[in-house]
Amino acid sequence: MSAHVAAGRKAVLHRAMPAARRRGPGLAFGVLADLSVVGLLGLSMWLIVRAGEQPPILHLTFAIVGVRALAIGRAAFRYTERLFSHDAALAQLATLRADTFTALIPRVPGAIESHRRGEVLAAFVDDVDQLQDEPLRVRQPIAVSAVVVILSIAVIALISPLAALVLTVMLLAGGLFAVVLAQRTAGASDRELSAARAGLVDALLERFASAEVLTAFGAIGQQRARIEAAEARLSAVQLRRARSAGATGAILAAASGLASILTLLILLPALGQGVSAPLFAAAVVVPAAVFEVFGQVPAALAARRAVRASADRVAALTETEIPTEIPVPGPADAASGEPQLDPAAPLVEVRDLAVRHPGAARDAVSGLSFELAAGQTLVVTGESGAGKSTLALALVRFLAYRGSYRLRGVEASTLPIADVRKTVGLCEQLPHLFDADLRQNLKFARDTATDEELMAALDRVGLGEWARSRGGLDAAVGEHGALVSGGQAQRIALARALLADFPVVVLDEPTAGVDRELADRLLLDLVGAVPADRAVVLITHTELPEGIRAQRIELAAPSV
Repeated sequence: MSAHVAAGRKAVLHRAMPAARRRGPGLAFGVLADLSVVGLLGLSMWLIVRAGEQPPILHLTFAIVGVRALAIGRAAFRYTERLFSHDAALAQLATLRADTFTALIPRVPGAIESHRRGEVLAAFVDDVDQLQDEPLRVRQPIAVSAVVVILSIAVIALISPLAALVLTVMLLAGGLFAVVLAQRTAGASDRELSAARAGLVDALLERFASAEVLTAFGAIGQQRARIEAAEARLSAVQLRRARSAGATGAILAAASGLASILTLLILLPALGQGVSAPLFAAAVVVPAAVFEVFGQVPAALAARRAVRASADRVAALTETEIPTEIPVPGPADAASGEPQLDPAAPLVEVRDLAVRHPGAARDAVSGLSFELAAGQTLVVTGESGAGKSTLALALVRFLAYRGSYRLRGVEASTLPIADVRKTVGLCEQLPHLFDADLRQNLKFARDTATDEELMAALDRVGLGEWARSRGGLDAAVGEHGALVSGGQAQRIALARALLADFPVVVLDEPTAGVDRELADRLLLDLVGAVPADRAVVLITHTELPEGIRAQRIELAAPSV
C-alpha cells in the first residue's frame, strides 16, 4: 500500500471516530456488561454446586444476591452501552457525511470525472455508512474483549495457574485459526463488497435514468440482465462472508468446549485438595463465557476489513490531490470583510486569459481579452470544442485561469470563490431542475423570496402565463425537468439567476436542442429579460437574431 493511500485511509477513519469523551461511556459500560456475562455464569455454577452441599442459607445469600445483580446488570449495562456508543457513532456519522460532502464540493466538476455516477453515490451513501462500524464494531469490541479476557484469565489464575495457561493458549490458538480461516475465505469478499454495491447502484441508476432510451432501442432486457448479474454478484459476496462468519463461530465453539474439557482434566486431581467443588465447577464453565466475549474479536477483524475497503473508496474521492486546474479555497475565503471593489472599473475585464481542463496537455482557451460593463452583452461564438463552455466555467471559477480576470478592478483569484459566484451566475446548457414544484426550484436561488417576487421573475422571463395555466407556483416540473421543455427549463434557470441578483449572467448555449424559429425568440426573450444594469455573456454557436446588440468574440478550436 502506498503512503498516499494509507494517509488518505487514516484521514477518513479519523473523521469517522467520535471524540474520546463521547466514546468513553460506551466503552466502560461495554466492559461492565461483558464482565457481568462471565461473572453470572461462573457465580451461578458456584451457587448450584455449593447449594448441593446444603450449607446454612446465610452462606449462600451473597451468591444469590450476586446472581440477581449480575443478571440485571448484564441487561442494564448492555442497554446503556448501546445507548451511549450508538449515540456517539450516529452523531459522528452526521458530521462525517457533512465533511465528506464538503470535501467533494471542490472536486466537482473536474476532479472525479473518472468515477462512475453509481460509484460516487455508493461511496457517499453505503461506504460512508459503513464507516460507523469503525467505532461500533471494530475498536470498541476489541478493547472491551481485551479488558474482559485479561481480567477473566487473572481470576482463573487465582484458582489454578495451569488452567489459566490452558485457557490463554486455547484463546490464542482458536482466535488465530479463526482469523486466518476468515482471511482466506472472506478477505477478498470483504474487499469486493463495496465494489459489488457500487455495481448494483450504477446499474439501477442507468435503468431508471435512461428508461426511455432503453425502451426505444429494445435494450430493457439487456439492462435487466445487467441488474440481475450485479445483484447475483453482491449476493455471492455476502454469502461468502456469511459462510466465513459461520465457520469462525464453529471454530471458537469447538475451542471453547476443548478448553473446558482440558480445564476439567487439569483441575480434577486437585478436587478436594486445595480446590473446592464449587470453585472447580466455576472454573470449568468460565471458559465458555470467556470465549463468548472473545468471539467479538474475529468478528471485529472481519468488520475491520470491510471498513478499510470502504475507507479506501471514500478516500479515493475525498483525499486525492485536487488538480491545479481546479481552484480551491485560499486565504481570501477565510478572511472577513467585504472586498474593496472599484465602482468606476469595468464590471468584467479579461486580459490574455488561458484556461486548461484537468489533465489536459494544452489550453482549451488562450490569449482571450475583453471588457464588459453593466448593461452590455458579449456574444461568444465558435465551433464545438473551441472552449466556449470552458470560458463559462472559468468565469464562475470552476476552473482556474492564467492571465488576468478582474471583477470591478479586483483580480478574481484574490477574491473568495463564493464572492465571485455571487457576482457571476451561470445558466448551464442543461440546467438542473429538482423534482419539486416551481416554487422550490426558484427558492433555490433566494429562499427568502415571496410568492409575488417569484411570479414577477417568471413574468420577466416570459413564463408567467404558462405558470398560471399550470396551477401557479405549485406546478410540478418533474424529475430533471421532465415535465417542461428545453426552452422552459432555460427560462426557469434565468429566473433563478434574476432572483439571485447576479451582476453578470452567463448563458451557456441556451438554445441547444431548440428549433431555429423558437431559438431566435428564446434568445431575444432571455437577453431582454436581464435588467439593464447587469451584463450578459451569451455563449452560442448559432447566428443571432436581429435585435440583440452585443460585442462579439469568436473562439477558434485549438489545433491538434
